[in-house]
Amino acid sequence: SPQPPKPKPAEEGDAPPAKRAPIFYGSLEEKERERLAKGESGLLGKEGMKAAMEAGNINISSGEVFDLEDHMSERQAEVLAEFERRKRARQINVSTDDSEVKACLRALGEPITLFGEGPAERRERCCQSTAGFGGRCWEEAAEGNECRGRSSSRAFPSVLFLSLQYQQTWYHEGPRSLKTARLWLANYSLPRAAKRLEEARLLKEIPEATRTSQRQELHKSLRSLNNFCSQIGDDRPLSYCHFSPNSKLLATACWSGLCKLWSVPDCNLVHTLRGHSTNVGAIVFHPKATVSLDKKDVSLASCAADGSVKLWNLESDEPVADIEGHSMRVARVMWHPSGRFLGTTCYDHSWRLWDLEAQEEILHQEGHSKGVYDIAFHTDGSLAGTGGLDAFGRVWDLRTGRCIMFLEGHLKEIYGINFSPNGYHVATGSGDNTCKVWDLRQRKCIYTIPAHQNLVTGVRFEPNHGNFLLTGAYDNTAKIWTHPGWSPLKTLAGHEGKVMGLDISLDGQLIATCSYDRTFKLWTAE
Repeated sequence: SPQPPKPKPAEEGDAPPAKRAPIFYGSLEEKERERLAKGESGLLGKEGMKAAMEAGNINISSGEVFDLEDHMSERQAEVLAEFERRKRARQINVSTDDSEVKACLRALGEPITLFGEGPAERRERCCQSTAGFGGRCWEEAAEGNECRGRSSSRAFPSVLFLSLQYQQTWYHEGPRSLKTARLWLANYSLPRAAKRLEEARLLKEIPEATRTSQRQELHKSLRSLNNFCSQIGDDRPLSYCHFSPNSKLLATACWSGLCKLWSVPDCNLVHTLRGHSTNVGAIVFHPKATVSLDKKDVSLASCAADGSVKLWNLESDEPVADIEGHSMRVARVMWHPSGRFLGTTCYDHSWRLWDLEAQEEILHQEGHSKGVYDIAFHTDGSLAGTGGLDAFGRVWDLRTGRCIMFLEGHLKEIYGINFSPNGYHVATGSGDNTCKVWDLRQRKCIYTIPAHQNLVTGVRFEPNHGNFLLTGAYDNTAKIWTHPGWSPLKTLAGHEGKVMGLDISLDGQLIATCSYDRTFKLWTAE
């Protein structure tokens, strides 16, 4: 008899036949009603739940429940606490004095220094540590209690004092002579400001057509500027140059430590000033030298990389006085328009104001987080502007001591700052190759000049009316820009090295540039 065929053995590669789920047509409502009418439990009854648990489809090991809302609220609280800590850190004012920062860290129980940590990083760590000390400690601090959140053995009052101190602006007590000087500066600057405003009103009354024609004549003259004289100044690079008030002398500073005075315009050597033993950063004439001062009076001031500042007259080749007090490099020195005060900028993150009549330092001003490089005084004598290696500039009111404007916008160090004679424009030159023009009335940057192809070393407004702006840079050129408009007028090319310094004579006839190529050049219109 025929036997039924044997099923073929499943090959290893064949997949098992899929189980087809039963298909129900129509609603299950009537069947559920019948089941409930017979006393049986529904699909989601206890028997169904029990069967699902036995099958392993439902696993309930204990009565623990994970509350998602509580978990989310905890995460939100952590995020809010972090935002609050950052906000508190931004509000804390930490001193730029490194010794005070270390004292604060010691009071907080933190190491006062870490391997490879500089003063700026240490200050930031102090700020973060103080901010993260805890909200409860800050609340107890306000009540004068002791916080025992982190360590019961550590007393909190010292931290409390430092923390609350850094939450507000701090002031250093000044000498009585500072108050006297500020009153003197107010009495000196207010009449000059009134005179400047009166001259501005008279200038505005001149017809627009006349002013336009005068501006066009000036631009035509500036476009015809040429190299009038070139002179080797020393056997080392020249770092600075400055015209005398009568425009008949030019002072140059050199990396050899020598300062020299040259006659203008024939460029003959008049004096060699010997006194510095290292790189001289700047030499500047007293505002009244060669005009009303006697040759025996102090007529020049210079500074050097070893922190020395020296005063000179026009008779002797040796300094008549030394100003002591700087422990680090002094980058620039500048006379106040009155001639009574001298400003110096130092790499110790501060600048100083010296009263030469009282023969003492009356102001030691902090505010920059890195070295201060350049300083300039307002034509009225009321304000001082400083540019720092921290890429920020500051404008200070000498009559109150307050910083009235913060110049924020440069990407790299500020190497030059200058006030316009109009009283409300400030120019800054930076290592980001740009020159920015700021308006003191609007308290903001009004124009950024993409001035050069390398870092800008100096900026100068035309000293009488501010009709043009001069910039010099490490691209071996100096450039002249219109004011207003800030468009390029003329490029002074001729140096074979970086332009280190520049100046404009008070009579407006000459422009001087000095360079890394050891020469200085005079430029004048044909």
